[in-house]
Amino acid sequence: MRQCIAKAEAVAVPVICVGNLVVGGAGKTPTVLALLGRFRDKGVNVHCLSRGYGGIAKGPLRVDRARHGAGRVGDEALLLAEVAPTWVGRDRVALSRAAVAAGAELLVLDDGYQDPSLKKDFSLLVVDGDYGFGNGWVMPAGPLREPLGFGLARADGVVWLGEAAPASALLPPGLPTLRAKLVPTPEAARFAGVPVVAFAGIGRPEKFFTTLKEIGCRLVRTQGFPDHHYYEPAEIRRLAAFAAAARARLVTTAKDWARLSAAERPLAEMVEVTLEFDDPPALDRLFAPLLARVRADVAAR
Repeated sequence: MRQCIAKAEAVAVPVICVGNLVVGGAGKTPTVLALLGRFRDKGVNVHCLSRGYGGIAKGPLRVDRARHGAGRVGDEALLLAEVAPTWVGRDRVALSRAAVAAGAELLVLDDGYQDPSLKKDFSLLVVDGDYGFGNGWVMPAGPLREPLGFGLARADGVVWLGEAAPASALLPPGLPTLRAKLVPTPEAARFAGVPVVAFAGIGRPEKFFTTLKEIGCRLVRTQGFPDHHYYEPAEIRRLAAFAAAARARLVTTAKDWARLSAAERPLAEMVEVTLEFDDPPALDRLFAPLLARVRADVAAR
């Protein structure tokens, strides 16, 4: 495996990697967004590195939301760039060097847990508690990207999302585990009691539809698409026409809305979610040594 033979390259600032062990949506992007916001609020010049999945940019490219669309930088990078400077590209080492040259004091790597090219100072695994690790088999027999024990052994911490209790029997003893949940933003309350037609092209669309039910939406129709699906204009027109005929509102996720064209966006509305940690001080304690190093590095310059 590449992890065993590749030599990781270090950069001048600490790198936090946020990844997962399964294919599909585990809540990684909301976790990255939450970390970026927390570090930014502590006065750290944090930058994000993204593969830019779904986009054509080879990079290193700093995302400019006024100029770049999802077709170039990917849907996730557009969301991340709302919170912190975000770089996309195929070569994560080159991305990190570009970010450091631009003044980054701390790097958060969105995905890349299985990429050994860049040295990580802290590796955080995100686990969807309702799904866990599936059947425990590696692709194609199961959803795992790598053997479970091998992947868990490299983790410095776990974010366990959802109501299900952490599977402590599967996690290494003493591995710090933070509980968190995805919650709709306050603006989502406007959909309570409202008939909606919902569509989503994310790892597990049913999670989005469940969120809508929890808000109190009246689901007239749901339509799931493959993860990172790029919509044909006819698909959106059909959904919008169905919603109009049903006197319902057409809704989707923030990631899906980012992939719509300027002409299609007025036809749909976003329902956004954010990640909330059950114990925010525990999060601060987990990263306190790394932030102390960041501040010492800045003071020494």
